[in-house]
Amino acid sequence: MANQMNRREFLKTSAAVAATAIVLPQIVPSSVFGADAPSKRVTMGFIGVGNQGTGDMRGFLQDRRVQVVAVCDVNRESKGYWSNALGGREPARRIVNEFYAKKTGNTDYKGCDAYEDFRELIARKDIDAVETAVPDHWHAIPVIAAAKAGKDIYGQKPLSLTISDGRAMSNAVKRYGRIFQCGSQQRSDVNFRRVCELVRNGRIGKLQTVECGLPGGTPDYVGNNPSKKTEAVPEGFNYEFWLGPAPQAPYCPARCHVNWRWVLDYSGGQVTDWGGHHPDIAQWGMDTESTGPVEIINAKGTYNKNDLYNTATEYYFECIYKNGVKLAISNKLRGGVKFIGSDGWVWANRGSHEASSEAIKNAQLGPNDVHLYESNDHFRNFIDCVISRKEPIAPIETAHRSITLAHLGNIAMILGRNLKWDPDTEKFVNDAEADAMLSRPLRSPWRM
Repeated sequence: MANQMNRREFLKTSAAVAATAIVLPQIVPSSVFGADAPSKRVTMGFIGVGNQGTGDMRGFLQDRRVQVVAVCDVNRESKGYWSNALGGREPARRIVNEFYAKKTGNTDYKGCDAYEDFRELIARKDIDAVETAVPDHWHAIPVIAAAKAGKDIYGQKPLSLTISDGRAMSNAVKRYGRIFQCGSQQRSDVNFRRVCELVRNGRIGKLQTVECGLPGGTPDYVGNNPSKKTEAVPEGFNYEFWLGPAPQAPYCPARCHVNWRWVLDYSGGQVTDWGGHHPDIAQWGMDTESTGPVEIINAKGTYNKNDLYNTATEYYFECIYKNGVKLAISNKLRGGVKFIGSDGWVWANRGSHEASSEAIKNAQLGPNDVHLYESNDHFRNFIDCVISRKEPIAPIETAHRSITLAHLGNIAMILGRNLKWDPDTEKFVNDAEADAMLSRPLRSPWRM
């Protein structure tokens, strides 16, 4: 028991622990797992288990150092997720219990609890780390609460709904000394790391332009053209809690579960959905992970014109950096990230990379060259860092600076004009109208 307590204290150094008393789950005896006993693992809870959260949870289950003990979702169980799949807290709980039942041979295993309210999960003192995979308008409040409660956090991208939310989250993680990994998993892809290293080491000459090609449109992820008409809230779905800090709105199937990202009250469309991926890689290669552009120019967006979806379906904007480098982000560019320099170019997308010449593509890096953080498994990297207390490959401040590009682009497109930005103060230059869009009011009683 002494060793167990020492480990818990180690994982929660400098953290405040929530005071709410929660009944702990029944955990099978250590003898069932032997060296893999729950007391020797990083215990995890998952907040938001409809789409990405369930997929991530399955990934973490494969790590023998992890014990999943709780799931949370405002939806008990229903279809309506990716490809109209089944999702919610009860399906997720079944996945966990069935996994450990098979692993241990204990067919009655029931060690995973399910919650509707994330605050109950966060209040559990036996949980070391949480994942948050909820709609964007719900990212900041649980992350800040988890940091205060001494939990390490794996947070799905995009990091934030607004620039102010991102700053508040990053500050909280730093203040409470927590490990935070953003789900920008492309940083754990060797192809993206390779091209960023080539750029950072000058193999394409002086960097001039970067192009990020992202998807456009508003695809129907459910696959059955969900109704935009107001309906009664389904049994088992706490819709009021789902809305949370967002404005009051009538329930309709197309608003929730998966297509929510096409509504500006909850997300920023494809610009922010993919803004946590390719623009993040652009910042990595440009060596601007702790800063940002000074101007956003030539922003143009085409928007949905229906009774619900209102995010940009087509978009283009340019981010101009202090050193003169131009970063273009658009659904009209080739998918992936292309770095263009005075001596050539390199390009990467998931699973592959290219260069303007074989000499550039095959360039060798020496011991004195820049070698970027190497991770080949995003989930394992997070657990490695929970144990070691080292910074993960996608830390929160980096994620905040990356998604800021997408937020700046959306603001410039909505306002329809060029903007000057101060990356140090994170304010627009002499533009009160634009500054007012850095944050959103929170609906009572929610606050950060």
